[in-house]
Amino acid sequence: MTLAHYSGIFLVLFLITALGLYSGSRVKSAGDFSSGGRKAGAGLVAGAVIGTLAGGASTIGTAQLAFIHGFSAWWFTLGGGLGCLILAICYAKALHTSGVSTLPQMLAAEYGRKVATAASLLTSLGSFLSIVSQVLSAIALITSVSGLSSLPATLIAVLLMTCYVMFGGIFGAGIVGMAKTLLLFSLTVVCGLMALYLQGGWSSLASALPPEGSFGLTARGLPVDVGAGLSLVLGVITTQAYIQAVISARTLRLAKSGLFLSAALIPVIGIAGILVGLYMRVHMPDINPAGALPVFVLEHMPPLVAGMALGTLLITVAGSAAGVALGLSSMFCADIYRVYFNPAARDKTLLFVSRAAIACIFAAAALISAGNMGSLILGWSFMSMGLRGAVAFGALTAAVYIPGRVSASCALCSMFVGPLCILLGKPFIGGLLDPLFPGVAGSLIVLLIGYFRGVRRNA
Repeated sequence: MTLAHYSGIFLVLFLITALGLYSGSRVKSAGDFSSGGRKAGAGLVAGAVIGTLAGGASTIGTAQLAFIHGFSAWWFTLGGGLGCLILAICYAKALHTSGVSTLPQMLAAEYGRKVATAASLLTSLGSFLSIVSQVLSAIALITSVSGLSSLPATLIAVLLMTCYVMFGGIFGAGIVGMAKTLLLFSLTVVCGLMALYLQGGWSSLASALPPEGSFGLTARGLPVDVGAGLSLVLGVITTQAYIQAVISARTLRLAKSGLFLSAALIPVIGIAGILVGLYMRVHMPDINPAGALPVFVLEHMPPLVAGMALGTLLITVAGSAAGVALGLSSMFCADIYRVYFNPAARDKTLLFVSRAAIACIFAAAALISAGNMGSLILGWSFMSMGLRGAVAFGALTAAVYIPGRVSASCALCSMFVGPLCILLGKPFIGGLLDPLFPGVAGSLIVLLIGYFRGVRRNA
């Protein structure tokens, strides 16, 4: 790292900080913080979605998995893009016109408060695992390009993530997300094309690697990789951060436009990361796979540009974690704190609690990440998305498409059966099948039983 590298990083951080301060100046209430007062355009919606979904897992984690398993690493961004598409077509209208600000509030309107509380707690656990993956990505990035050990790298990462969204809320996630998306898309496309150029083209890359385990989408096995893609689809549909972006839109049309734009751009980011991972496997096979993308940037870009790229990656990781943490804090305030602790809480109190919850979430993520330094980043991300999908996908779908036909008791039971089937299925099915399949199947079976019995919820 030279002075030019640090200058490039500083330029990017200065830009993002200025945008964050601007977005913070627009926050006047807890509603502005969580949903932006429903004033967002398509660009802000896409910025919030891509800024959260295209984080460390989509970049550093994708390059890491591609280094090991090739093109099967595409399932994270491919599944994320498909999830945005399905969210726009099948769920955006119901979410945007519901008048609620969180997923549990929508479930409460259909099934009652107990179901909403269970959804809030269980999906929060899944979202928290996603934050852990982003912290691991940030640590891999910082330690790869500096002489810092994991502890100071963890502290830097968590501090940056906290500041990213602490003041701007959804405005910060959207406005900064737009800038970050432009920077990230430019960086990843340039890196992917550069990797192809340095290798001498696609044919040269294909001949330098074994076809088995390098260029197939199912290198880890068809059930495992398809299950990973499905976990992303269901996770996007049921994650508060993406639902929050839809709700923040000024109109339904703008919400859908932002989701369609996200669906088009996110898979491209994954392809670029895969090309870098494959190139580094050919030329630097002995490095830590988690450092494939940062090391490529340092080795093959001019110092100032490399610094800007590293700053962009750092902001990318921070923004993704911050967006998920914002969704968690919104659910905690609306569905836990305001319901069970302080129903008469004033606006300033809710704003303070939202920010305090974000700080606590990142502190806990830092503690867990410190003990899992050797983990596969995308492994945490797939697990996170799958758990959220198994909990809430069935209940949300029933609330949208067959309202009044499933009882609250069946909905509540399905939310516990899904994760339980995932946990119990893992030891028995091993690598034969992704545990997400029995988890989602178990949840849907419970809901179907309730539907065919014709049980209606108690008024």
